[in-house]
Amino acid sequence: MALLHPFTSLLLLLAVPLSQAANQPPLPLVRAPGSQGWRAGPANRQPLRYMLNLYWRAADREGRPRHGRSLGTNTIRLVQANSHEHQPWAGRWYVQPLTYRLEGQPEAEHLLRATVVYLPSLPLARGHLLCTLELAATSKAPGVLLSPAAHPRRGWAEADVTPYLVPGNGSMGSLELRHVCVRAGRAGDRDAPVAPSHPFLLLYLNDTQAGLAPPAVENRRHRRDMGTLAHDLPGYLREQGEKKSDCSLRPFPVSFAQLGWDHWIIAPHRYNPRYCKGACPRLLRYDYHVPNHAVVQSFIHQLVDASVPWPSCVPYRYSPISVLMIERDGGILYKEYENMIAEACTCR
Repeated sequence: MALLHPFTSLLLLLAVPLSQAANQPPLPLVRAPGSQGWRAGPANRQPLRYMLNLYWRAADREGRPRHGRSLGTNTIRLVQANSHEHQPWAGRWYVQPLTYRLEGQPEAEHLLRATVVYLPSLPLARGHLLCTLELAATSKAPGVLLSPAAHPRRGWAEADVTPYLVPGNGSMGSLELRHVCVRAGRAGDRDAPVAPSHPFLLLYLNDTQAGLAPPAVENRRHRRDMGTLAHDLPGYLREQGEKKSDCSLRPFPVSFAQLGWDHWIIAPHRYNPRYCKGACPRLLRYDYHVPNHAVVQSFIHQLVDASVPWPSCVPYRYSPISVLMIERDGGILYKEYENMIAEACTCR
């Protein structure tokens, strides 16, 4: 038997019009998922693994965004595909139509870029499964072969689909693709059919919504965990207050499990928002970064009217954290939240 080189098969895959791939001579179809002889590919955890790798490139273990990160945005949403109910295998060919639903995207999120991520090659016991993507044909336009970026990352290929999702082209409601693969190897090889991982859509977004809005949690769990935190916090504050009296920054590490958020936050596991506590000095020093108003207020309290409160110890500078979370529809979201960690204190 002649050995079919994987690169030759890839050229054949790209040379044959993808719209004709499903019309190859109908060799015996493989068994449907769930029947004997079918084995699932390493698909279920691949989107999560990809997003975790992205997260740890962009943030440290405490969730602080790394300097020099190259994401180019503050929000990245992973959208998983809905596959159509049909038999994707026909001989060596695998053709799976996919739909990405984009309805209901928040108005505060502005699309900057969109890519589809997929594995162009999947090793088999005897050969490889070579894959590409096609923009599905419509009544108005033929199918388009999507070209991957020149430099795949850790085996993943990314195809830019931004032009097909720009506002005004009528496609923001959904994106229709076809995942096309061919099994390359010796002509007589009979690898067990593999269900390749569905490609997933990445939306690079600029989120202009400033607030943190966690999804609703189960009341029983929320009350239990928040009760634990409420019970621990006063004692912790008393303990810290006994050690320091001047206005200063204090640590308060907390796990997202204590907040009842661990079932939707993937990373980081812990968070140290920190807080400011202590007495503001009678002479407000420059290193406190005190506003002029606070200086005047302190004089009024001492010299004019003691009922005017003394300036309070509060944060004045903050830093963001990066959060990786699961959304209600099963998507995965990377987002940078501003003003989440207190970095310095002042009196005002």
